[in-house]
Amino acid sequence: MLRLDHVSFRYNTSPVLEDIDLKVQQGQHVSIIGESGCGKSTLLKIIYGLLHVEDGALFWNDNRILGPNFNLVPGEPYMKYLSQDFDLMPFTMVEENVSQFLSVFEPEQLKERTQELLEMIELTEFAKVKVKYLSGGQQQRVALARVLAQRPEVLLLDEPFSHIDNFRKNSLRRNLFGYLKEKGVTVITATHDHNDMLPFADTVVVLKNGKIIAKDTPKNLFEHPKDLYIAGLFGEANQIPINIIKSYADTQRRIIVYAHEFRVSQKSGLEVEVKRSYYKGGYYMIEGVYEGQSIFFNHGTALEADKKVFLNVSIDTINQRLNI
Repeated sequence: MLRLDHVSFRYNTSPVLEDIDLKVQQGQHVSIIGESGCGKSTLLKIIYGLLHVEDGALFWNDNRILGPNFNLVPGEPYMKYLSQDFDLMPFTMVEENVSQFLSVFEPEQLKERTQELLEMIELTEFAKVKVKYLSGGQQQRVALARVLAQRPEVLLLDEPFSHIDNFRKNSLRRNLFGYLKEKGVTVITATHDHNDMLPFADTVVVLKNGKIIAKDTPKNLFEHPKDLYIAGLFGEANQIPINIIKSYADTQRRIIVYAHEFRVSQKSGLEVEVKRSYYKGGYYMIEGVYEGQSIFFNHGTALEADKKVFLNVSIDTINQRLNI
């Protein structure tokens, strides 16, 4: 088990992380999410041992994880860290980069393992190509395979798909996270993309201003966000009064509603003035105004600007947000 006990960190006098308590079971996939600058990447660097911690302690099972003040070469042997800097060998071939840390005394296993990883990152046809000729997204995939070749017990991923185009990203997510779960690798992923964690993470940790403000399964966090900040990390979200529904007319509470949960009505509900429509492929996201505030909802067609429409939310959604 990976354990962080009351870990705090600051650059000079500016606090970056405060009182972080976290336990990650072996083989578990944990996603760290939050707005830019909240401390996601710093947390991964601390776990790996790139930054020295004076407040708090980190452990893998019963072993203390020590930082650069104690280790000449940062990082523990059972742990690997894939940052947004790939650190590849540009003048050697893809397959040489992937197999760099594999034993040359077992040539058959080296070849088999390299092929397995090239298939996983979908780059078998580039095995003989020099890395310098690859795109940024392809280089990121090579860096990922090279880290996996070392069979880590703990893998730290910092925005692992940031340079990869959407055409490859979806299949690579399935390949990678399925592979890691099958191998029992403990994974901590720092990401800003909810598609990296909603289908794959066991636990999601939400950071805000250097503090953990929520920790739960992705399903529970998505369905029961406690505030607009958390909901906004999953998609376009709004906060509305629930007294628009007659059965809740005496209640003044406000609930969070995602854009896809609204239904347009011609007669009653939340009266919204349409401002503009954004084409999203299979639907339009509509921006409107309610009581001077922007509100976003999805609709099957574009709506005319300045048109008045009514929005409704299902009773099931309201009950879900109220935990009824």
